[in-house]
Amino acid sequence: MSDVTPDSSASGSAASDSGVDAELEKLSSKELHDRAVKLARDRHDLGFTWELLRSIPAAAASIGDTDRADFDMLHGLSLWEEFTHAGEGELADALRPVYLDYLSKHNG
Repeated sequence: MSDVTPDSSASGSAASDSGVDAELEKLSSKELHDRAVKLARDRHDLGFTWELLRSIPAAAASIGDTDRADFDMLHGLSLWEEFTHAGEGELADALRPVYLDYLSKHNG
């Protein structure tokens, strides 16, 4: 039975990643939204925009607004309107995991 100790570079990386995550967790949903959208814009990352658009109906449903989620699924312009307000209120809170994931992966 031997003790296995991770090398210092691996543990240092994990510590810095968790430090970034901890700092991000402290931010409001609005701040996370603004940072994620700015980072995606700066990176010309249309993939994030698409992911966010796809996440909005489920986020709306998760906060109990199923009528809005159904409408968004069928009306693209309505979904775009939701996108412009995705950093506000309960919707921003429901989308928080999307913002945290993106910022964590891209060191935002």
